[in-house]
Amino acid sequence: MSSDAVGGKASSGSTHSSESKPNQSSLAGALRISDERDGFHRPVDVQFDCLPLRSVTRLDPPLDASPGLVAKWSRIVAKWSRIKQAIDTHGTHNAYYLHNAFCRFYVTNNPSAGMIAFRFEGVLFTDATDTRAVNTKLNVTLDQENVSWLEQHVVKWFAETVSQAVIEEFNRFISHGDSEQTKRRLEKLEQSLQQSGGYLGMGL
Repeated sequence: MSSDAVGGKASSGSTHSSESKPNQSSLAGALRISDERDGFHRPVDVQFDCLPLRSVTRLDPPLDASPGLVAKWSRIVAKWSRIKQAIDTHGTHNAYYLHNAFCRFYVTNNPSAGMIAFRFEGVLFTDATDTRAVNTKLNVTLDQENVSWLEQHVVKWFAETVSQAVIEEFNRFISHGDSEQTKRRLEKLEQSLQQSGGYLGMGL
């Protein structure tokens, strides 16, 4: 699989798209992978948008940008700043920016009493062949929980576990998919990114 074969990744528990098929996620610039089967309870639920950093062609609005584009830009400037920092720090080779992301852990079989949810954002790195996730640099924050007996050291442990859960879900998406189909979809994504000036999937 080439470096373009892994553009967007991962949800959790079982890896399926919002259409309940492994590799049929809708293209929203970055690919959104999730498992939204009604009534299906997963002990770990991971979902995120994935932006290949190699696809980011610019980090500022063009000089001839329309007022509408400039207005949209101002609304997401903070996220773009974080993406720019990620590129400056890690480069773009085999690196993916994960955003609009959450990870939920369920410690009981009742989602109404036993859920610990985190928000996260940051970079995921793949191996030299760009076919397997190997590491992440994520900013993880507790979002919500309904575990009455939860203690702080447990929260810390689960927060540290988010990175491993994300890596495993990314790799599940790859292993369950058709590499050629994924490659074709990513080629289409790359073309769309070029046509949009590198803004596709960021709300522009």
